[in-house]
Amino acid sequence: MPAKQPITAEDLYNLHFVEDPQISPDGQRVAFVRMALEKRDNKYRRHIWLAELAGGALRVRQFTYGSSADRTPRFSPDGQTLAFLSNRSGKTQIHLISLNGGEARPLTSHPNGVSGPAYVEGGAPFAFGPDGRRMAFLAPVSKEERRREDSGSRDDPDAMAAFEAKQREEAEQEKAKSRIDPRVITRLPYRTGTEFLDDRYCHIYTIDIPAADAPLAKPYRITDGELDFSAIAWTVDGKYILSTQPRDPEYDTWYRTDLVRIAATGKRKAFRRLTRPGHSYSDPKVSPDGQWIAAVRQLDSGSSGHTVHLAVLPVDGGPVRDLTLPLDRTVEALQWTADSQYIYFQAGDQGNTGIYRVSLNSGVIEKHVGGRRLVLGFSISNSGRIAFAASTPERPADLYFTGQGGANEQRVTDFNGAFLAGRHVAATEELRFAAPDGREIQGWLLKPIGFKKGKKYPLVVSMHGGPQVMWSPSTPSMWLEWQLHAARGYAVFYCNPRGSQGYGDEFTTLIHNDWGDHVMHDILAGVDRVTGLGFVDPKRMALTGGSYAGYMAAWIVGHDRRFACAWAQRGLYNFVSFHGTTDIPQFIEREFDMLPFDNLEKSWAQSPLAYVRNIRTPLAIEHQDQDYRCPVSDAEQLFAALKRLKRPVVFYRYPREGHEMSRSGEPHHRVDRLNRMMAWFDRYCLKG
Repeated sequence: MPAKQPITAEDLYNLHFVEDPQISPDGQRVAFVRMALEKRDNKYRRHIWLAELAGGALRVRQFTYGSSADRTPRFSPDGQTLAFLSNRSGKTQIHLISLNGGEARPLTSHPNGVSGPAYVEGGAPFAFGPDGRRMAFLAPVSKEERRREDSGSRDDPDAMAAFEAKQREEAEQEKAKSRIDPRVITRLPYRTGTEFLDDRYCHIYTIDIPAADAPLAKPYRITDGELDFSAIAWTVDGKYILSTQPRDPEYDTWYRTDLVRIAATGKRKAFRRLTRPGHSYSDPKVSPDGQWIAAVRQLDSGSSGHTVHLAVLPVDGGPVRDLTLPLDRTVEALQWTADSQYIYFQAGDQGNTGIYRVSLNSGVIEKHVGGRRLVLGFSISNSGRIAFAASTPERPADLYFTGQGGANEQRVTDFNGAFLAGRHVAATEELRFAAPDGREIQGWLLKPIGFKKGKKYPLVVSMHGGPQVMWSPSTPSMWLEWQLHAARGYAVFYCNPRGSQGYGDEFTTLIHNDWGDHVMHDILAGVDRVTGLGFVDPKRMALTGGSYAGYMAAWIVGHDRRFACAWAQRGLYNFVSFHGTTDIPQFIEREFDMLPFDNLEKSWAQSPLAYVRNIRTPLAIEHQDQDYRCPVSDAEQLFAALKRLKRPVVFYRYPREGHEMSRSGEPHHRVDRLNRMMAWFDRYCLKG
């Protein structure tokens, strides 16, 4: 048997991930996405796979093929058809395929493709109607495009074809025009991800699902206005569609959202608000008996880190009742049981994510899937079977299947088994320690591969962004990076300092109006605990983190000189300028209870750039040219200041990339980033 090899950055191309598991209504099939990275093409490959029950066991097979990206599988109400998103025809469109065989066929041909708002993560931008004969979907469209749509004929196929051809021609003309004309910007935010929004807003369309041999039907838009709709949920009678919509679309698209109801015929293109100010709502789900709406909601003032709770209200609107207040954990991914008596959801707790259910009537909360892992998505059948994707410290992502209520769990896939069998994988140890004010902080430690007692090792201190997120030894986006550090002879430490989710509302909101000092002291207390174990060389320690953790990397080296080097990724370093360039200005306003230009003293005091003269630690600044979350201008300012002060600094700028490069950027860039990071650490931490 060949000897095991150490993990390398290039092993990113050897990993496979399970995404978006969806169980059929009868519980006999699970559709899911298998994702891998292609080295040759520098792309991601996503295909739909099926796991089918046969003789009590699940048989796994690939269901879609080709060079396109296929994702977001959803079963029709009768379980006989699978809808999914694919870019096989250019723009992302909804495709349908029979579970009984045959080729996939497109359902939509929207000129701008099918998608929800770029700033809204998760959820499918389409949904089958309750009878399976109609589909609702989201698509971005401008005011002029809406005008042209409304002037077209819905019923005349020839007019429809001519209209769509004209749309495509005008889209090409607009593309050519954009190369010479200025952008005319009237909204905020006006860019997000890696793209400008170009005054397009996401609206809801409905479309009849034709027979397999019939031509495509024409979609009909049921909403209008200069605002985004960002969810789709049909009422049981098929008369209405529920969605979410910003209360003040010109000011705040991230927070202060309401549940709204739209007539599925959409003749008036009007909506009715079902909720009131005080909370922001998202992810509406209608109970199978048609009586209730379940949704998640969060206070729409104060800290943006307030716990997100599951709430229910009557389907026509009315009193709202929170069901998960006793849990005190942020919840997501709601799904009703077939009898409308329970709602399943995910929640993170102290480094793990489980699947829970809450009783509509009693409010009793039960955990049905737990363990040392992160649940990455789940689905339940009418009989209560659960399919879920999960990552563990030892396995980046697999598909699991349970009986009713989480019983008789089995792992279904082993896509990474052969790869993992040939690699050294470092074990993860939990480490709890006290912050200077006595609060308990949870952290984790990886010892280097080949660890020997009595030997001193360098240490990588890795920090999470957010700031209101929860890290876990099962975090799939960090698995390779941490294992790479350990393979190269480093110990690795990371923790969830105050401000992290998974420990209750009070813990998460401790950093309101204070992002720097207390979090720094939490992290450094963990570093002291690790160095106190005796095997870490305190003169050979590296510090790194991205986004908010890029902020923290710069903050810490501006206040403490114990690290041999640091690597700050896609960070924000100057609140005074950041507020005017980011796509989330409202986030900063909520975190610090101010408009930064109204309180320059406070804004500057919270900015790492204010302490640049104190930075003596060799610093690598990594950023992406099209990062519109934490724009590259912040990195430019930090680099220029350090260079002007003649401090050791290097600036890595990646083209064509945005804020998510380390998780979903071009594969070659992701590998290059890891190798450059390791070279920087080695330069300063492997000396002597």
